[in-house]
Amino acid sequence: MFENAFKYVDDILRKDAGCSTALDYVEQSSWILFLKYLDEFENDRSASAALTGAKYEPIIKPEFQWKTWAAPKGKDGKIDLNAALTGDDLLDFINEKLWKYLAGFKQTATDPDTLEYKIGEIYGEVKNKLQSGYNIREIITAFDELKFGSAENKHEMSVLYEDKIKGMGNAGRNGGEYYTPRPLIRAMVKIIDPKVGERVYDPAVGSAGFLCEAYDHMRQQKNLSTDQLDQLQKRTFVGKEVKSLAYIIGTMNMILHGIEAPRIIHTNTLTENVMDIQEKDRFDVILANPPFGGSERPEVQQNFPIRSGETAYLFLQHFIRSLKAGGRAAIVIKNTFLSNGDAEALRKELMDTCNLHTILDCPGGTFTGTGVKTVVLFFTKGQPTRDIWFYQLNPGRNLGKTNPLNDKDLADFIELQKKKSESENSWTIKVTDVDQTTFDLSVKNPNKVEIVDNRTPAEILDEIQRLDEESTQLLAKIRELL
Repeated sequence: MFENAFKYVDDILRKDAGCSTALDYVEQSSWILFLKYLDEFENDRSASAALTGAKYEPIIKPEFQWKTWAAPKGKDGKIDLNAALTGDDLLDFINEKLWKYLAGFKQTATDPDTLEYKIGEIYGEVKNKLQSGYNIREIITAFDELKFGSAENKHEMSVLYEDKIKGMGNAGRNGGEYYTPRPLIRAMVKIIDPKVGERVYDPAVGSAGFLCEAYDHMRQQKNLSTDQLDQLQKRTFVGKEVKSLAYIIGTMNMILHGIEAPRIIHTNTLTENVMDIQEKDRFDVILANPPFGGSERPEVQQNFPIRSGETAYLFLQHFIRSLKAGGRAAIVIKNTFLSNGDAEALRKELMDTCNLHTILDCPGGTFTGTGVKTVVLFFTKGQPTRDIWFYQLNPGRNLGKTNPLNDKDLADFIELQKKKSESENSWTIKVTDVDQTTFDLSVKNPNKVEIVDNRTPAEILDEIQRLDEESTQLLAKIRELL
């Protein structure tokens, strides 16, 4: 249902003069899909209130509700095309009336942590790029058939929405920003194992994949009370994002996953002075894949004790100082961090202030569309590092678009990490064995069996000649048969 609708809508968007990239397709389909979701959300709230005899006051005024302007229904339950706006009339209504009304929620909402405020933020940031009211009518008709009522439907929709975001991420990557594979995120969340009652933070939130997966993980914990469910909704997740489109997509992604008013803040995290972070600003869990390969201005670098032009190194300092004592983090970073001379002081600080207990070494191709190699750092704040357990991920194939990372690839890592077991792909080093001047943590697997060819050059040449003769004989036989 959702998959066919998304494909159909993308085909329409490709025909519209206002859309040209995968980023446009996600952005423009999102603002329409979100209004359909809001309509069903309001209907559910109204029905629940009616069961208890309470009165529900809709967030959206009647003239701006989906069923009024987008999908007025006839007696047969289908859209009444005679009553529904289309063409230039629809385009004018959206641009001149609907947008201004929705964007105004940011000023009229009573609290930033409300759905009303989030609606105002979304429609204050995103703009309608569609230039044909007829195309918008077709998209509305396709989305109107979708139903979000059941948990199964919501799950299907959120998975497909993630796929759209993945396409957006791969089309619009720059400055080291790549879509983080969901199997990798799930593995990181399983290892960190956030519990209900802990606060979870991603200061480079992007499309909010880490927070969505953490929510799904925590939501599955057994026998959650009403207070715990309310805490998950309102007092658990915090994200920050500098880019407008990513901020909007991340906010909507969390809402579509079931978090009604996600606390994602539109800001540049790195403009905050890390020395000003207070205890009330700290978190129990940090999960993130900060942008790498970018660079920051000197005035931004002044917010950090260890100055660097590398964005990821500044973020790592922010992570360390944003963790509570005993707080846990799982961070994706370029593997050059382990040996780069510019990161010596940062590696020392990380190991002095945190227990860097696990390093997952990911192969090239983990991030689709790039050969960039990354590692995942798992650490707990408050105790210095004594031992580091390494795991070298080896899926047994080249990763890429046609062979992406999957959950099975990480199953061995997750199982062995529990006891830090040694294997062909895993080993432990003592910090006392690390060079105390460079703090180089380069991945050097002592357990990997290297196949060594002990033949002499003459023996190798003889082998080549033998294989050539066999090939010649085989070709001769093939010619005889032909």
